[in-house]
Amino acid sequence: MDLKKLIHRCIKGDRKAQEQLYRKYSAVLFGLCLKYSRNKMEAEDNLHDSFLTIYDKIDQFEFKGSFEGWLKRITVNTVLQKYRKEQYMNVVSENIKEEEELEYEYADVQLSTLLQYVQELPTKYRLTFNLYVLDGYTHKEISELLGTSTGTSKSNLSRAKMILKEKLKKENINIA
Repeated sequence: MDLKKLIHRCIKGDRKAQEQLYRKYSAVLFGLCLKYSRNKMEAEDNLHDSFLTIYDKIDQFEFKGSFEGWLKRITVNTVLQKYRKEQYMNVVSENIKEEEELEYEYADVQLSTLLQYVQELPTKYRLTFNLYVLDGYTHKEISELLGTSTGTSKSNLSRAKMILKEKLKKENINIA
């Protein structure tokens, strides 16, 4: 069945179509949830919540642009909204004159190890790191998504990078 038909069936509430949609996109969206979650169980909860939102809002997809991109945006927003509700985003605004850029070469790092280190970051740092480094959001966009200032976004990114750098040093992993 083509994607357009599948979406239209989901809009009508067809459970089999929803199941097909889940099977088709759950792996990709689970990977995205893993980036923003503290552990696998939390990622599974976030995936579940995201699909509930997707099914609820699928009638808002306008068949313009990438459907997968739309799903990813819904997923990220669902996860971020959950963290905002849980008060994880209460941060103290700090004045950072200039973002300290730390360049890393992760050639010696297993992806699973790096993911584990990112997941261990405090929530405000993990979310900012993922949005900026992995998903390409600007500090302005991040501040709007998380309800913080751009200075706080820059500070959180800098601290996330420093924490990751320290974890890698402790494990004797080469970083540039």
